[in-house]
Amino acid sequence: MTISAPRLRIAMQKSGRLSDDTQALLKRCGLKLNVTDRRLLAHVSNLPIDIMRVRSSDIPGLVMDGVCDLGIVGDNTLEEEELSRALIGSKNDYIKTTPLNFGECRFSIAMPEEFEYTGLACLDGLRFATTYPQLLKRFAKENGINVEFCLLKGSVEVAPRVGLADGICDLVSTGATLEANGLKEVAEVFRSKASLIQRAEPLGDEKQDILNTLLPRIQGVMKAKESKYIMLHAPKDKISEVSALMPGKETPTILPLAGREDLVAVHVVATETFFWETMEKLKALGCNSILVMPIEKMMG
Repeated sequence: MTISAPRLRIAMQKSGRLSDDTQALLKRCGLKLNVTDRRLLAHVSNLPIDIMRVRSSDIPGLVMDGVCDLGIVGDNTLEEEELSRALIGSKNDYIKTTPLNFGECRFSIAMPEEFEYTGLACLDGLRFATTYPQLLKRFAKENGINVEFCLLKGSVEVAPRVGLADGICDLVSTGATLEANGLKEVAEVFRSKASLIQRAEPLGDEKQDILNTLLPRIQGVMKAKESKYIMLHAPKDKISEVSALMPGKETPTILPLAGREDLVAVHVVATETFFWETMEKLKALGCNSILVMPIEKMMG
């Protein structure tokens, strides 16, 4: 009987705001996967990896219980599950392997527009509709206020209008949904991004080898997304001033230009924002052909 080689199993959101970003990340890491709406398990054809597509709220538990080796999930969902499991004494161990640079949002308290907000103390004793009661309870305790909550899995914004709650505590991205429902954001409870998490138990040598291949790729994609490649021609006698204007900690690469004794080519990877004002200062120093380009992949 042939024994199949172990395959790394990753849980991701089936549909929603993190699903597209997660698929894009995995594809940029070189994973060849065929995801269809009806299939909950997708196989990567060029690496021994399986992708399990589930509800966001199920991802932390699948990793904590060891059903999946890795999960990509929002920090808000992760912390809510960790707090809920701690409350009942259930297993809630995991390893946060890598913070990811997508899925950013905030978990905030919002009140009807006519509500006069004067500080957290004025929320004491009020009732809030929320999908994340444990995060709300922790925030209230840390700030010395008492709140009640009603648990809703969707349409949280409508709760004040129908008299179910005084306000809501929910995820906010742009604030457009709050405005459309006559609500205003008054206090931020928690700021969230997506994270790659790993089960607490050892993976075993074969799965660890797969992760050792995948993780540098993920980190390289994250770093590349935050970086820019800058190229320009600079006067040879202005190199010190030009280098001082370059963002980030990388040392610029200086290259000779064919047929020019007065100019050199300057290349640098910038991990900080490269502003128009910086380009204008470089131009004033005599630089030209200034190019700022995105980076697709990085390693090392």
